Amino acid sequence: MSFETTIGRRYVRARTGSSFISFISVISMLGVAIGIAVLIVVLSVVNGFERELTGRLLAMSSHATIEGLDGSLAAWQQRQQRAVANPSVLAAAPYIETKALVSAGDALSGIVMRGVLPAQEADVAALDVLTVDGGFDALTERGYGAVIGVDLAEALGIGIGDKLLLMIAEGTVTPAGIMPRMRRFTVVGTFRAGMYEFDRRYAFVHMDDASRLLRSGDDVTGVRLRVADLFQASSTAREVAIEQGGGVLISDWTRRHSTFFRAIQTTKSILAVILMLVVGVAAFNIVSTLVMVVRSKRRDIAILRTLGASRASVLGIFVTQGAIIGCVGAFAGVVLGSVISVNLESLVAFVESAFGITLLAADVYFISDLPSDLRISDVALVVVVALVLVFLATLYPAWRASRTNPAEELRFD
Repeated sequence: MSFETTIGRRYVRARTGSSFISFISVISMLGVAIGIAVLIVVLSVVNGFERELTGRLLAMSSHATIEGLDGSLAAWQQRQQRAVANPSVLAAAPYIETKALVSAGDALSGIVMRGVLPAQEADVAALDVLTVDGGFDALTERGYGAVIGVDLAEALGIGIGDKLLLMIAEGTVTPAGIMPRMRRFTVVGTFRAGMYEFDRRYAFVHMDDASRLLRSGDDVTGVRLRVADLFQASSTAREVAIEQGGGVLISDWTRRHSTFFRAIQTTKSILAVILMLVVGVAAFNIVSTLVMVVRSKRRDIAILRTLGASRASVLGIFVTQGAIIGCVGAFAGVVLGSVISVNLESLVAFVESAFGITLLAADVYFISDLPSDLRISDVALVVVVALVLVFLATLYPAWRASRTNPAEELRFD
């Protein structure tokens, strides 16, 4: 071990008459550690939001869709077969979708009614993991059953076996005038997607029942696709549309929910920059620590220079001291941030149960829990940037120390 490293380590530890400087060094370490830990936790939470949002969106939404130009798709059986024939498509299922109004007692709510074929819909959506009570298998032709979200069931005050009245905007001409088209359905199941948008807005019925209510005949709204590569969903849907001769509208999960993912990426970038400034402030606290050390060690520096130490050696001593403070703080921050990130969901659940509060409202944040996804790439980036800032913070005090004039400091000794 070089004498520069030995002296730098010794200056970090407390010595008689320099305990205050050692205390300031500890504070600088804590500042770096807390800044890094907070940044890691925040980035993990944003990553968790993105992961959960993607998973829950894809549990209810298809990877891609093919729809008719006028909202009606004819000959869907042939289109479905052609779509599945594409090697990039794993499954396809038809659906009918429209906006509707549902009422139960005095409660009234606007919803999105989706008519599906349960057996085929299970191939493109994770229906089995969403069911809370009942199930999608209970949706049968002319059974007029409905599977609704748990939040919608709570808002309407109904449960399994209860009746609800479903109305659509299309009317029927009667002697009394135009009457809204409606049908009474029985709740045969409830689901929880974990996103307020789905749990509060969606109701599933059998596709034949939806077709009878809308009087759409054999036409459907579109065909939903599940593809092999999520990130190639757009190009796969385009290939399928071209293979079918065009004349259809295509969409994919990134296009339908682009606002969500763009907002997440923007938020992550802004938070990273803001919190990195916190790390920067903590790193530059090392400047004041080293300046005080340099002022208190001027005689020591002068003696070292008199004994033959070069300016580069003096520079190395204080760079070493600052590096030790930064590295110890960075290591402590990584450990603390990683532990909190891995156990964040349990910690949040404990706080909510202990204080009887709800930290995340599902109708505001789309999901009701606080997910965390710790990524090594984020941790590595944070540590590298923090160490660079620490190194830059040590340069000026170390340079000032190397410029110490031995004759000036020892002239009265």
